[in-house]
Amino acid sequence: MCGIVAAAARREVSEILLEGLRRLEYRGYDSAGMALIDNEHRLLLHKQLGKVSELERAQQLQPYYGCTGIAHTRWATHGEPSAANAHPHISGQRLALVHNGIIENHEVLRAELQSQGYDFASGTDSEVIAHLLHGFLQQGDGLVDAMRQTVRKLEGAYAVAAIDIHHPDQVIAARHGSPLVIGVGIGENFLASDQLALRQVTDRFVYLEEGDLALISPSELLVFNEQGEPVCRDQTPIDDVVESVELGAYDHYMLKEIYDQPRALAATFHACDNLLRDDSCFGDGAAAIFDRVNNVQIAACGTSYHAGMVARYWLEELAGIACEVEVASEFRYRKRVQHEGTLLLTISQSGETADTLAALRNAGEHEFVGTMVIANVDNSSLVRESDLVFLTRAGAEIGVASTKAFTTQLVALLMLTIALGRRRGMSPEKQQEVINALQRLPDFVEETLELDTNIQQLSEAFIPKHHALFLGRGIQYPIAMEGSLKLKEISYIHAEAYPAGELKHGPLALVDDDMPVVAVAPGDELLEKLKSNLEEVRSRGGELFVFADRAAGFSSEPRVKVLNMPHCPEVIKPIVYTVALQLLSYHVAVQKGTDVDKPRNLAKSVTVE
Repeated sequence: MCGIVAAAARREVSEILLEGLRRLEYRGYDSAGMALIDNEHRLLLHKQLGKVSELERAQQLQPYYGCTGIAHTRWATHGEPSAANAHPHISGQRLALVHNGIIENHEVLRAELQSQGYDFASGTDSEVIAHLLHGFLQQGDGLVDAMRQTVRKLEGAYAVAAIDIHHPDQVIAARHGSPLVIGVGIGENFLASDQLALRQVTDRFVYLEEGDLALISPSELLVFNEQGEPVCRDQTPIDDVVESVELGAYDHYMLKEIYDQPRALAATFHACDNLLRDDSCFGDGAAAIFDRVNNVQIAACGTSYHAGMVARYWLEELAGIACEVEVASEFRYRKRVQHEGTLLLTISQSGETADTLAALRNAGEHEFVGTMVIANVDNSSLVRESDLVFLTRAGAEIGVASTKAFTTQLVALLMLTIALGRRRGMSPEKQQEVINALQRLPDFVEETLELDTNIQQLSEAFIPKHHALFLGRGIQYPIAMEGSLKLKEISYIHAEAYPAGELKHGPLALVDDDMPVVAVAPGDELLEKLKSNLEEVRSRGGELFVFADRAAGFSSEPRVKVLNMPHCPEVIKPIVYTVALQLLSYHVAVQKGTDVDKPRNLAKSVTVE
């Protein structure tokens, strides 16, 4: 879960590499490094513990320049965060290499290389790749053959890029299980983990496929498949407007992205303007696949898993379609019995989530009537490998804690519910009712954002706390789960979510005057039961924070603080209430002084198991 940027050009590239790292810092921020080959064919290296800003400072103090280079921002998997463990890794003072992924057989390879006389300067699994590549180059192999020989010895996942002073204008790369994209320029070519890193220099991209090797230079772009054959991968023009990754008037990206939700939700909804007439927004062939769907199997991770749990309520209640939701990492490792007529639906913000991608690839031939992905990044691996695709219109999401990506996923899932429900007897009136609610959704979110000051005041009570409980019933239970995840992600307060009905079956033992309890109480048919659960908390000294429909009849009193939420259609309440919980977590984290956008130990895009 690291970010790679590489360049081979006829101009100086150090600032291009640094800007690429700035755009990729959401992928890792334990350490950063950059290696360049200068005009005298010397290998120049900066490596720093900490964020990309530390690498920038080192470059300012001792500027290095070159037309060929690689750079990396790291999220540690093997080896603690340190300058020594930062990438690039050097071998023989002739080559530098960066790696994203995990090499599972690194210990065996390390022992083998040490027996050949190689010394290791780091505790990472990545350094073995550098020494392997060096060994093959020392034998006289060219860059392509040496990389091919190297990757044959690797077990695990990798995206790798390397430079060698004996080939000063070239970058060699390979991918297996981790994303890598080529940016095509005029008199220059680039590599990166994510096209976002290169949008400042090009709008044409080549997406490497599993097992591909690539060689770039200022004038050349060569790709070889897993069998070693030269292949021509399509160039994809990206003509969207480059979205600003600047903070603007906001203190944090997370807050900017929370406030961007009305726009993102509206854009995602309008991507399916013809929803009541056809299914074209889900991809070519959607109608033929949807006609055969009797069940939906959702596989996702983290926040996307919570989106899937919400969708299960919609699909079963509104569309009458059975739905199973499973964490992707578990889905692929168990024997399963799949019902006939099942659609496999994966959900992923990046479209590169390793476990979710593995779940898709694990799907047996003819096991499903089709596969579909809901993602936010076009041309990502899940998008390219699924039968059907719905792209959310969240735009770039830089903050590690997902906000607008989650709520736009929910909009997409609700629209999918309409498309499938139409085939299962969902009345035209009900379809139109849901469409009308989605049209009004941005306004209800705007109304929720106006409660920001009230939510900030509520958040102050959480500052001295170390634990919190979140309660919800029905479709609001996964929203409580998402709320608890956000709080623990960015404030480091231990938080758990429970169906409110489970309170008496164990969690009630935790409730005392030091355990804040957050309840999502929208005002539906389960309201009276939830009120009973909340009374159990209060009678045991717990402090309650109730997010309630303003028509639900809740009012603040001693040890009960109520936030009156907008009165909106039931079907969109999970989305509206999510926004309030996002703001709660944000303000708690800010007041606790944590790094809101880059919480410790986490990375945005989980591209390794």
